[in-house]
Amino acid sequence: MNALWITLALLTAGFAGWPVTALVFRLARTIDDKADAATAAEDRAARDRAADEAANDPAADATVDRAAADSESAGREAVDGEITVAGDVAADAAGKVPAATGAPPAPTTRILRGGAIIGVLERLAVCLAILTGQPVAIAYVVAIKGLGRFAELKETPVAAERFIIGTLSSMLWAAGVAALVKILFLS
Repeated sequence: MNALWITLALLTAGFAGWPVTALVFRLARTIDDKADAATAAEDRAARDRAADEAANDPAADATVDRAAADSESAGREAVDGEITVAGDVAADAAGKVPAATGAPPAPTTRILRGGAIIGVLERLAVCLAILTGQPVAIAYVVAIKGLGRFAELKETPVAAERFIIGTLSSMLWAAGVAALVKILFLS
């Protein structure tokens, strides 16, 4: 009967942990998005105040009609003082707008490849370590995982944050499942 409970614990910890970790990632992204939106709103308000002060400065060489500039920027155009260009088209160093931008989009690199498989293996190892009474083995799992990802984590802080969130939520899930099974069914 113990083999059944151990098998169920391993399956639950290993494979049902992915939705839990994904939920934690979604929660973290929601919190980050709210913080980013608040910061952007503060930055936008500060820029607007600075622009209003500069536009109404009587000592300035030229003043800007804020109502006209706002109506133009609502139409996705920006005023640069002499000409009006589309907001999503950049001018070159001479101030000229290229006729057509045929440049391919910037390549995207995928960071932390294999995370789902590593996560399953990590949760299985943590659960097995607790069920067998060897919690020190969890330190080995963390060390191996950290050393394997060190180069990627060093280069990109976003990847490091995602790595920490995923590792902690994954390990807590596996440890919780293992502890629950050990207390309720294997005592």
